[in-house]
Amino acid sequence: MTSLHSSSCCGTTIPSMLQQPKHDRIILKSFNWKAIVASILSMVIRSFQIPSSQISLVPNVGLKLSISGAFIQVDGKWNAHYLVSDKGNFDLKVEGLSISVGLQLGSDASGRPTISSSDCSCHISDVKIHVSGKFRWLVDVFHKSIDNALRKAIEGQLCPVVTQSITNKLQPLLQTLPVTAQIDHVAAIDYSLTGPPTVTAQSLDVQLKGEFFDIAHRTTPPFSPPPVPLPAEQNLMVYFGVSDYLFNTAGYAYYSAGKFESYITDDMIPKNFSVHLNTSSFGILIPQLSKMYPNMPMILKIYTPSAPFLTIEPGNLTTSPIVAIQAYVQFPNASLAPLFLLNLTTTVLVKVSVNSGRIVGSLELSRIKMELVHSDVGPFPVGILNTVVNYYISSIILPEVNEILQKGYPLPLLDHIQLTDVIIKPSEHFLLFGANVQYG
Repeated sequence: MTSLHSSSCCGTTIPSMLQQPKHDRIILKSFNWKAIVASILSMVIRSFQIPSSQISLVPNVGLKLSISGAFIQVDGKWNAHYLVSDKGNFDLKVEGLSISVGLQLGSDASGRPTISSSDCSCHISDVKIHVSGKFRWLVDVFHKSIDNALRKAIEGQLCPVVTQSITNKLQPLLQTLPVTAQIDHVAAIDYSLTGPPTVTAQSLDVQLKGEFFDIAHRTTPPFSPPPVPLPAEQNLMVYFGVSDYLFNTAGYAYYSAGKFESYITDDMIPKNFSVHLNTSSFGILIPQLSKMYPNMPMILKIYTPSAPFLTIEPGNLTTSPIVAIQAYVQFPNASLAPLFLLNLTTTVLVKVSVNSGRIVGSLELSRIKMELVHSDVGPFPVGILNTVVNYYISSIILPEVNEILQKGYPLPLLDHIQLTDVIIKPSEHFLLFGANVQYG
């Protein structure tokens, strides 16, 4: 189970999808100044600047987007009737524009977030207009009336434009939030929302499923996600928790797909290593082995009898998988005969970081406890194999696993969203991530 917690923020840069694109056309109604009937036929927005903006939280609804001090430059066409008819162009500058838009948040059936406009209001402080044509002098005479008419006309058109932008641009952007992310040909992650976002005066909380699954045969994990009680942090823009459930479903998915099983042969051992995978070399450690199978190659099957589990505690991440090692002797016809079975109880330290929007990790072997479960070549002290097994795990298995972990697993981020100033803090059963957010 993962949880997202976002504190309110201000002074943000409004993404371009909320800005009115250049050349969008607005048709305004006619207006009458005493005996003069004038019509603005069309308007094309040439420039739209937003020097200041703020996003605040609205409990039980979503967000409030407030823009102040905006500037708009508009070109357009007009005509008028005053004894005679005339027409021409105009250049309009709108200054001190303020817009307040309510954004209602929800989720759809697929687990993706939804957004819609709950309310909208706008106000313009000043309008300056320059016109061409015979009636240009009328602008000076009726400047105040024209100013008020234009202000009301533009104010009446802006909210529909903003609402349409939310529907046509912001909502499709939210739909880019990955519901699933395929990791490889074996597994994928389910990032779907478990319900609509919860909004309070202090935070915006989004609950994501955060579950690995086997692509070929998806089954429900035999364990449940723990609660993720995020602290009321305020120093960074966003905080999210990744519980051990996410990592443990990864182990369960790959274990169910049979991927925690590998074979080691002698050609994988460096030539300068003192012990090789053959009965002659192991015979030095287990004398009866070389007597029963003189000078024959060996194969080690390494596997986990159960899915590995990650334990997250304050300041510490560990996993203690049980690893089984079955040794075989290989005959010339490629058939195998069992030699002995070892159980290894290991303790592995886990390090986690974030790189380019992906959770990456690495493993470091801390401890190995070895036990002889069964032997077909007679009893022998397992301590003599400790050096060999440590080498196999440290030099062969862990590097392969770490190479995979360094590729990382993607965080559920919208397109063009980047995380900066990332901090990671292990807590009870979950990792607390904090970051600032940039759009671009």
